[in-house]
Amino acid sequence: MTDERPFADLPAALVQEVLDRTQDVGSSLLAAFQEMQEHRERRRGQLLERGLLRRESELEYALIPTTCGIDGAYAVERLLATDLIAAAAVAVEGLTPPSETRFWPDPRHQVLIDTEAHDADSSTIIRAMMMGMELSLATQAPHDVVFLDGSLTTPLIFFNQALQKATEAPHLRISQFLLDNFTLYIRSYQSILQSKRSDKNWLALPKYTTRREIGRQMGWPEAYDDRAMLTSILQPGEMTRPSQLQQPDEPWHLGLDGIAPQRQMELREAVKDIQHRLAEVRVIYYRPYSWLPALRLEMAVAAAETPGRLASAIQAVKHQCGTASMMEPYPLYMADRMVKSLAAAIPTFRQITSQHMAETYQGDIGDVFMGLHGYRTEAGR
Repeated sequence: MTDERPFADLPAALVQEVLDRTQDVGSSLLAAFQEMQEHRERRRGQLLERGLLRRESELEYALIPTTCGIDGAYAVERLLATDLIAAAAVAVEGLTPPSETRFWPDPRHQVLIDTEAHDADSSTIIRAMMMGMELSLATQAPHDVVFLDGSLTTPLIFFNQALQKATEAPHLRISQFLLDNFTLYIRSYQSILQSKRSDKNWLALPKYTTRREIGRQMGWPEAYDDRAMLTSILQPGEMTRPSQLQQPDEPWHLGLDGIAPQRQMELREAVKDIQHRLAEVRVIYYRPYSWLPALRLEMAVAAAETPGRLASAIQAVKHQCGTASMMEPYPLYMADRMVKSLAAAIPTFRQITSQHMAETYQGDIGDVFMGLHGYRTEAGR
């Protein structure tokens, strides 16, 4: 009902003011679109002059690889007496050629659901756990090409924030869970960035990014990120040559203060290696079909600069983007749809829990339902 009447609960004057301003907003968007179209050929010429533009037909021939896509989600339900937390990662196998045998009859997953004491920043820790689950599934997948949702830099950022919080909140069970599993998460992350195996590629496909590796080289307006610019420039079947990932203003950092001293020594070299390999990550923009925007592909330098591995990665993306109804590779699209349901399902989990408690509680069951009253759900992916 809400989707059918989106303005039903808004004041009439507010709705009218928003409607009055939409013409100005539309004019601004149109001007930006026209500017990109007017300079498209000139900017395309810049790419050609620098040798940054190439066609997929220039790559080696590659058989269609097996693929899977991995995505995660987390949710924190703020209840009166406690918090209900959940995190999950889902891995979905991609479309396979008729001659190939499927590895997985069903999607793979990792999940955690528990209750926690109230803490305003518990979502920081549960988000890092979600990311760790994704990385763990990614390294366990037997497929030739594994698609990851988001940037290869995201895990480091999430882990750093979560370790700081876990140190400040050791009373939370999820803090201990994160610390207990942190070695696995870091090793998985390191394996993906090293990408040592010649028959296996990990590709990160962030949906949204503000990075401008190519725009900075070309001197393009800072108002537009590379994905927007290259969507208007690249023709179907074209891609950019690998570019070095845009580096932050300050060096990549991952503090290990919350880790036990004996494990810090073990992990310090791994973290140093991760920081080094993030500086070598390569970025490619590829537009497989006319109905798709330019896709940002992030991968280890070993994969991007090995012709056969690069050809396999591009073939995987093209084969999994064969329908106009999905704006990303099929297994990522399916994994995304599945994990989106986590936050929506939390109230149902809470209701089942409250019913079970009411059946066994010896006091006034009204106390149970009052204690499990939900105020809001914080969620993310």
